[in-house]
Amino acid sequence: MENIESKPEWQGRGGTFGMAKGKKQFAVIGLGRFGSSVARYLAEMGYEVLAIDESQERVQEMANVVTHAVSADSTDEEALRALGIRNLDVVVVAIGQDIQASILTTLILKDLGVPRIIVKAQTELHGKVLNKIGADKVVFPERDMGLRVAHQLISPNILEHIELSPDYSIVELQVPSNMVGKTLRQLDFRVKYGCNVMAIKHGGQQMDVTPRADHALERTDVLVIVGGNEQLNRLEQAYAKL
Repeated sequence: MENIESKPEWQGRGGTFGMAKGKKQFAVIGLGRFGSSVARYLAEMGYEVLAIDESQERVQEMANVVTHAVSADSTDEEALRALGIRNLDVVVVAIGQDIQASILTTLILKDLGVPRIIVKAQTELHGKVLNKIGADKVVFPERDMGLRVAHQLISPNILEHIELSPDYSIVELQVPSNMVGKTLRQLDFRVKYGCNVMAIKHGGQQMDVTPRADHALERTDVLVIVGGNEQLNRLEQAYAKL
């Protein structure tokens, strides 16, 4: 593979990286399961993606997926500078088990002036450190997936559980049989549970973001509900056996 450090502007599948106007450009550092999934999805959505990993094997696997895939040490400031990484809009640090490398990479990206840095954290303490040193967003993919699976095991009608903050979340509730034919006014989630129905997915596809209070629910409807975690937990428990 060409030594990228000596040539930060290069040609690839998507043309000269960093030259396109009007479209966000991303870098993903760390091509494990999480990083490669993020990079692949962004590329499939039509964005320019620079994928970086120390492993030549992982780089080769992504070479035909993303705009450019490069083997580099993300803890080497000069290597990242040579890649022109500070000119990109968003950098996702998805380094696996090496917490020290994750923290050092984030510090370097911050010093280089990267506009937005999103970092995968392994533990709560790791996440706190990343927040302290300036990560714009910290994600916990393993923890969040575990929570989602647990919520679905407790209540099969809960299709999705997304934590917005330590205090608030969004859940997607498949309409159970005892709700079919009833209206949002009759169910009155706000009074009973302190939650708000912010949208309804009809047939799992068409999204109604301004649902009427007199809309009669159908079995194929999915309710998108936002509320405090304590209130949502009561809601999930109420519908756990339906």
